[in-house]
Amino acid sequence: MSAQPEAEFLSTGIPGLDSILGGGLTPHRIYLVEGEPGAGKTTTGLQFLLEGVQRGESVAYITLAETREELECVAESHGWTLAGMHVHEVLPDEKLLDPQEQYSMFHPSEVELADTLRNILGIVEELQPTRVVLDSLSELQLLAESALRYRRQVLALKQFFSKRRCTVLLLDDRTASANGDLQVRSIAHGVIQLDHSVKDYGVERRRLRVVKFRGRAVLGGLHDYNLNKGGLIVHPRLVAAQTRSILSRQQFSTGLPELDTLLGGGVEEGTSTLIVGPPGTGKSSLAMQLVTAAYKRGERAAMFLFEESQSNLLHRADGLKQPLREALEVGRLLVRQIDPAELSPGQFANAVRETVDEGAKLVVIDSLTGYLNAVPDERFLTTHLHELLTYLGQHQVITVMVGVQQGMLGGSMSTAMDASYVADNVLVLRYFEDNGEVRQAVSVFKKRGSMHERTIRAFSMTKDGIRVGPVLRGYRGLLTGVPVPPAGGSA
Repeated sequence: MSAQPEAEFLSTGIPGLDSILGGGLTPHRIYLVEGEPGAGKTTTGLQFLLEGVQRGESVAYITLAETREELECVAESHGWTLAGMHVHEVLPDEKLLDPQEQYSMFHPSEVELADTLRNILGIVEELQPTRVVLDSLSELQLLAESALRYRRQVLALKQFFSKRRCTVLLLDDRTASANGDLQVRSIAHGVIQLDHSVKDYGVERRRLRVVKFRGRAVLGGLHDYNLNKGGLIVHPRLVAAQTRSILSRQQFSTGLPELDTLLGGGVEEGTSTLIVGPPGTGKSSLAMQLVTAAYKRGERAAMFLFEESQSNLLHRADGLKQPLREALEVGRLLVRQIDPAELSPGQFANAVRETVDEGAKLVVIDSLTGYLNAVPDERFLTTHLHELLTYLGQHQVITVMVGVQQGMLGGSMSTAMDASYVADNVLVLRYFEDNGEVRQAVSVFKKRGSMHERTIRAFSMTKDGIRVGPVLRGYRGLLTGVPVPPAGGSA
């Protein structure tokens, strides 16, 4: 009977990491996972071994620092059990605390290093595991004392594991060397670096990088990850270039004939629309109108709310006769409220991508100001947004973004984040004063998909829904908010 062919890739058991690695780990190699204490190395090792347990493999966790009880506590915090996993403690004997047990002829590190290596080799010889986690290399490095001796020991371990067809994760907490272990980096087949940093407000920012991987192209750069109950979840960096293609675009109605006329027929699939204006002009309500139109076409939509609660959204939709509650109940609308303090760009992009995978054809981001406030220390936030919009466009998804402008009247109004140059369409809502009344107007400043009306139309929200009225002709200075009305009074 012929042997079964070996798998080309070995899954890490960590959601998102395999796709970054181009499919998983190459079997029978050693890999270095490095990061400061608290980055999630132990959890990474446990997930890797638990994946092996699920596949019926023999796996071993060899710990040089933590006890089995501590590992069980880590596993229990994630809702896991160590059943099926061989856990072996290779720890210093407590007799070392007794002065009478101190070595006199040999340096203590020489004896302890030899004993440690002998125990590791004996465990592997006995169990013949296919997956091994060695935690942590810092203990071996400190025992070896010299860089030459340490490198030779790691090389010997590499040869030993390779001959026994083991796939090994070497965990390094970087306590023995401040800048990372370059000795092991040069020896390992691949190097995965875990990093976590503290923000001024909110949760820690965790990011992963594949520093090295021999013989295969991986998705480079920094990737956000979360360390939650259940283990690591990695959010691969969104690269829109991987999905770029030339596609024909169908035009869809907004459900408001006058607005369709203003937009030159409607909104094209695969385009992004930015709705900007001062607070209270109806930006979110107009975005909800586009969701309503998508629902009536039989399509799915997703709304990501950074400021407004779902209950308030649905209450306002009811008042405008928009059937969002009905769409939510039948499963054709997803409303996700984002906690700004818990967000990372990678996590948000991954959440949007999941809705697209589930069939969403329209995505609303409400608002860009909330998105910016959620990640105030991100220098490349606009680049993140550009990649996200390009990705959505290539998947024929209509994207609607809400941008809040500071100020109420006049031409000095500005937004905290200028996304007008990355958006395909820009709709502008304005207040203006007319005959002792504050009125609203809508216009289209930019439209890439088709020709559009260059007029300014009346805009209002009534108990019967949103209304886009006639062209406001005869006025001068409407966009300033204090126009000169046409002769004979208001329009």
